[in-house]
Amino acid sequence: MSRDQKTSDQDKRARVLAIANQKGGVGKTTTAVNLATALAACHKKVLIIDLDPQGNASTGLGIDRAHRQRDIYRVLLDDMVMADAVTPTKVPRLSLVPSSSDLSGAELELVETERRVYRLKDAFHSVLRDFDYILIDCPPALGLLTLNALVAADGLLVPLQAEFYALEGLSHLMQTVERVKQLYNPELKLHGIAVTMYDRRNNLSDQVADDVREYFGDLVFKTVIPRNVRMSEAPSFGLPALLYDWRCQGSQAYIKLAAEVLKRDGERFRKPAAAL
Repeated sequence: MSRDQKTSDQDKRARVLAIANQKGGVGKTTTAVNLATALAACHKKVLIIDLDPQGNASTGLGIDRAHRQRDIYRVLLDDMVMADAVTPTKVPRLSLVPSSSDLSGAELELVETERRVYRLKDAFHSVLRDFDYILIDCPPALGLLTLNALVAADGLLVPLQAEFYALEGLSHLMQTVERVKQLYNPELKLHGIAVTMYDRRNNLSDQVADDVREYFGDLVFKTVIPRNVRMSEAPSFGLPALLYDWRCQGSQAYIKLAAEVLKRDGERFRKPAAAL
């Protein structure tokens, strides 16, 4: 096979981004669902892996718990082919591998499983050529599930809440990423940091954003995700905020964030409003 053919094959491979932060309530699932929706509206084929036992991404995309028999637990621990667990959503070009309550015991079960940190990476072979982006919604912990995500991913996208302790938690996450690179996945890179739950009325939000930019520079996305009531309402209707109310500030922020993600990957962003 020629070098050009190898490059062409690599170009067809999905971009895999783990959306992770060990702190809970920082907007991981909101980011996964709405960023994926915005990318799909840009005519990208997108797959979300709901790796959080709480299953909020599955709920937020309207997948009823009764329809989650083919889920990520069975992919990781029952050797189900991942392509067989892919579930369509209400969003055109956006699919999901759902979570279920069975995943809550996966951390313990994985401990005694062969290639325990590579289970997700090994499972991707059946879907990598079918999608442009695969986003992994990680649980709020640095356990074996998140480790599987970091080993399988090309890049890490970190939602960072604009609060006092944000940088302390981020430092711990970056140490984990360095260990993963050394031991399991030397290709893993920090794709970007997205400041979430930003409140322009609060000086602390500005201070946190400034501190993160001072330390990480251009790795911090220019777009900040504001606190927004409409975004909080959307999951209860089983819809991404971009379908629930694409005009709200939160939805518009995720449209801009998708533009930055595509730009970092060398893509030309097209305004998705007409497709929503």
